[in-house]
Amino acid sequence: MPNLNDAKRIIAAAEKKAAEIGQPMNIAVADEGGNLIAHVRMDGAWLGSIDISIKKAFTSRAFDISTRDLATHSQSGDQFFGIHASNGGRVMIFAGGIPLKRDGKVVGAIGVSGGSGEQDHAVAEAGAAAF
Repeated sequence: MPNLNDAKRIIAAAEKKAAEIGQPMNIAVADEGGNLIAHVRMDGAWLGSIDISIKKAFTSRAFDISTRDLATHSQSGDQFFGIHASNGGRVMIFAGGIPLKRDGKVVGAIGVSGGSGEQDHAVAEAGAAAF
C-alpha cells in the first residue's frame, strides 16, 4: 500500500502536470482501505474540489476502477445507475480518480479535482504513473 513518501511523490508528479496545463488542482492519495494519506490544494484551486478529490480517491479504491470508467457505466439505464447515492454520498462518478496498483493488485488510489474531467484525469494519470 502507498505510504506517506509514496503519496508525496505521487502528489508532486500530479502537481507538475497540473502546472504544465495551467490548472490548479486538489490532489488526494488514499490507502488500500480508501482512507486519506495526503492531500494538497494548489494555490488557486477551488475550495469545493477538496472534498471531491478525496471522494474520487475513495471511489476509485472502493470499486477498483477509474472514476471516468465508472461514470460511463452509471448513466441512466446502465448497470451502475444510482451508485453515486451509495456509501453515504462518498461516491464520485466523474473523471479524476485512478486506482494505484502494485504487482497487479489495487493498493490505493489518487483523486484529482479542479478542472475539466479530461484535465482531472490527465493529472491523476501523471500522479499514478509516479507510483
